[in-house]
Amino acid sequence: MTGAIIITLCILLLLSYVFDITASKTKLPSVILLLVLGLVMRKAVDTLSISMPNLAPVLPLLGTIGLILIVLEGSLELEFNKSKFPLIAKSSLLALLSIVVLTISFATAFFYFTHLPFRSCLINALPLSIISSAIAIPTSRNFSAENREFIVYESSLSDIFGVILFNFIIYNDSLGINAVGHFFIQIVLIAFLSFIVTVGLLLLLRKLNHHVRYTPIILLIILVYAVSKELHLPALLFILVLGLFFANFEKLAHFNAIQKLHPDVLKIEIKRFKELTVEMTFLIRSLFFLLFGFMIETSKLFDLGSFLWSLGIIVAIYGSRWVLLKIFKLSIQPLLFIVPRGLITILLFLSIPTEHAVFIVNDSLVIQVIIFTALLMMFGMFGVKRSMSV
Repeated sequence: MTGAIIITLCILLLLSYVFDITASKTKLPSVILLLVLGLVMRKAVDTLSISMPNLAPVLPLLGTIGLILIVLEGSLELEFNKSKFPLIAKSSLLALLSIVVLTISFATAFFYFTHLPFRSCLINALPLSIISSAIAIPTSRNFSAENREFIVYESSLSDIFGVILFNFIIYNDSLGINAVGHFFIQIVLIAFLSFIVTVGLLLLLRKLNHHVRYTPIILLIILVYAVSKELHLPALLFILVLGLFFANFEKLAHFNAIQKLHPDVLKIEIKRFKELTVEMTFLIRSLFFLLFGFMIETSKLFDLGSFLWSLGIIVAIYGSRWVLLKIFKLSIQPLLFIVPRGLITILLFLSIPTEHAVFIVNDSLVIQVIIFTALLMMFGMFGVKRSMSV
């Protein structure tokens, strides 16, 4: 049985690699193919009556590690200089406005039809309002440099803003001045922590002579993230700051403290660290979406009771996206279609406390929104292909 599991996992991950390298030519997002592959595996297991352990607890674990690595990988790609400020400001504002507009819209609709507390409606609306960087960033690889950078910033910041707002609403019974003040203190604390840990990790990267060097760094990053999350700090902000600092530390080489770290040597080490991060991100992301596809029940995917709500949510997502892109004078194609829901939506949905559950936001709704936004993104990529070939 062990041999069969190893063989199956190797084949599935190799197929995931094939999906990844052919995505630029087929315009098929690898996440769609991974979900389908997971569904096929579920059907095969059911048909052959193979006994499987409960894999549900594994999904949040893979999702959390995947989210950390995806945001880290994306931030390691970004150059930070004065010429990027307009891009960063625009992507930040668009990400935040999109979350706020959609969250309030969805929460208002949930409140109108359920008459449940508006705070509970907000908590349930937020996961559906966040762009999934786990899907958006890999999809953007073959775009122009400007569009790719915009998508990396926007989707990463969407994840960060979404998680921060989700935790803010979850951990504060009232949303008044005191809550905002406490939230500001948390931001200051995580900024200070990010600086200390980043400098410490650079020193560690510089000083380590053991043949195992990069895995401990990644484990420490995950550890700091987990501890920060337990302390209700905006932990994803730490990951973004860390990645940006690693990617741009050479620009600070004129400072004596940075010069003592020998930037020329560190540049090579960070390049290797980035390569390992990319490899690990691919592995964890593939396992997550394969497992998610495996756990999807066909009855939930085609649940007509949730379909109208899913359709309304999707119309709102793309309608607001079109309006905001027009307001910010950004290209409609392909940015209109890069608003997938995915890993972060699942993680936050699973984190909703039972006392704040809203019956409208169920497994079927979440699955349908994720699948349909991914499919619409795929069709949008076909549109890009046709326009490029003309």
